[in-house]
Amino acid sequence: MSMYGGHRGIAGPPPPNGPARLNELLDQVRLEFESQIRQSETTYEHQRMVAKLSWALMVFCGHRGIGIGSPCSACTIARLDEKLIVLPYTVQTHTNEMQLIRERVYQMEQTHLNLKSKYEEEIAMLRRQLENRGGPPGNMNPPPQHAGPSQQPPPSIGMGSNVFGAIMAGQGGQAGLAPPPPPPQQEQQPPQMPPAPPGLHGPPPPPPPPSQQPPFQQQYPQGPAPGGFPSQPPPSTASPGPNKRAIGRPPAGGPATPQINTPIPYNGPAQSPQVSSHPTPDHAQRMGQHQPPPPPPQNNSLSDLDPERLPNHSKKMKDDWWVIFNQTVPRVLDVDLVHTLNHESVVCCVRFSADGKFVATGCNRSAQIYDVESGEKLCVLQDENIDLNGDLYIRSVCFSPDGKYLATGAEDKLIRVWDIASRTIRNTFAGHEQDIYSLDFSRDGRTIASGSGDRTVRLWDIETGQQITTLSIEDGVTTVAISPDTKFVAAGSLDKSVRVWDMRGYLVERLEGPDGHKDSVYSVAFSPNGRDLVSGSLDKTIKMWELTAPRGIPTQAPKGGRCIKTFEGHRDFVLSVALTPDAQWVLSGSKDRGVQFWDPRTGATQLMLQGHKNSVISVAPSPTGQYFATGSGDMRARIWSYTRVN
Repeated sequence: MSMYGGHRGIAGPPPPNGPARLNELLDQVRLEFESQIRQSETTYEHQRMVAKLSWALMVFCGHRGIGIGSPCSACTIARLDEKLIVLPYTVQTHTNEMQLIRERVYQMEQTHLNLKSKYEEEIAMLRRQLENRGGPPGNMNPPPQHAGPSQQPPPSIGMGSNVFGAIMAGQGGQAGLAPPPPPPQQEQQPPQMPPAPPGLHGPPPPPPPPSQQPPFQQQYPQGPAPGGFPSQPPPSTASPGPNKRAIGRPPAGGPATPQINTPIPYNGPAQSPQVSSHPTPDHAQRMGQHQPPPPPPQNNSLSDLDPERLPNHSKKMKDDWWVIFNQTVPRVLDVDLVHTLNHESVVCCVRFSADGKFVATGCNRSAQIYDVESGEKLCVLQDENIDLNGDLYIRSVCFSPDGKYLATGAEDKLIRVWDIASRTIRNTFAGHEQDIYSLDFSRDGRTIASGSGDRTVRLWDIETGQQITTLSIEDGVTTVAISPDTKFVAAGSLDKSVRVWDMRGYLVERLEGPDGHKDSVYSVAFSPNGRDLVSGSLDKTIKMWELTAPRGIPTQAPKGGRCIKTFEGHRDFVLSVALTPDAQWVLSGSKDRGVQFWDPRTGATQLMLQGHKNSVISVAPSPTGQYFATGSGDMRARIWSYTRVN
């Protein structure tokens, strides 16, 4: 035997059990081959794998001493050749089937989107037709229980819901006095019509689906109802803005709004709040102690009263507005209409200049400035670069302290600072990712605070044109306010909380909990002393908070602060709150179309003014006293006077 016989593939006898062992190994190769074939995605990859395996097979046969032309190897290779012939066609067939499935799924998706868009347009058209006829029948659209910002947001809140979105999509009501709100038992009925997607337009939805608004983010052109009264607009959260979106992400649902006749008890102090510029000696001790139960609620449900049945001394009736005075407290105020400022769209916001001589309004595509004394329109501020055919609601306006500039926040996520004298844009601040719902100027005129549905509060330096800081929270921001001493900034949110930061960006107070709001907060305002704060919410209440940080009282931040008074009496969402410059009165505007004056010492309402035919979106007192302004979904802003009477 040759000395090389053991190393040559064609020499020497096969080892014992050679064919059986070969078949076992070939089966393993076959299984591996088929496994690789199943995992491959293209014919090219399969062919490469086949080539490799074929080469491995040839090498294996050579090392095992089996001739390539032997019957065993020839049979195996023949089987492999058969599979190689069929394999490319099988793979191609499956690939074609998958491509066909993808195309059919895509076609079905496009058909679904087209049908959805068509149905939404038809629903919107039918809703407008119903509203133009005086509103849907009562059994179709009872006042819904509020389930979070998804029902209606403020001038809308981005990814969330929107009360204002619905208001802004409408065209205002017809002439006539606002009808009294529906009875409480209707409010307890669940809505049978699905709410429209929320949008802040209209903060924000309260929230949309996206939706809260919002947010501030009401969609109702209204026709006259029986008796000459315009019908109550149906709730809606769709934002009329170009992107049809709502203010920060409003929750899809929330606690039912408490009924006005069965108020939820609040764990607040029994004593009346005092708007004091100095902390009381025992304040720090009281902050950590359990508070006694609140006093019995005041009879503030003036909207339940029928003006026709009240004695003359308890009411004041005019052509298209009226006032009801609270008969349970001494009458010390009177209200009169000074000017009516008609607009071509919903009036989202009103604001006085620091000297009280001018009032600015924000509406669709423009901000307008009026003379308070004469009611004359002095100028219209409108960006010439925007699309005049689309909607672009100005959600917030604010004068600089020196009256030279007007800051505006809009749906296009931009803050514009206008030079009023030249009517040109001085600064444009970009950075927010959703609609801007609220602005405030610091008293030193250097800083602007902005709140957006993108869940952030941002501070901007007007001198450098740069962003100073970003304060992020968990949900859409509907309202912001800077304290009079420019040391703190407060924000209300769709998550029912009020937060207070110092100007460096540190969270110093978070106002919430058992005594806090039960629904989205849509408005906040500091008291003139900067040490107290009021907030208005979709839970239909206003709360006054005693702050600890401005008083220099040590506390375990970010809690601090306590609710010292809850004002109950509105029949619907509270959309705007403010304090008069002397801190003697709290003003509130509501979706129930009313404005109320509240005594912060007793929690009692002094009067209720019904002067609009749609939601009162904004209220603002003059910094010099005597006047206040209102903006509404009825496409009007009004300037009123309030005076003390003996």
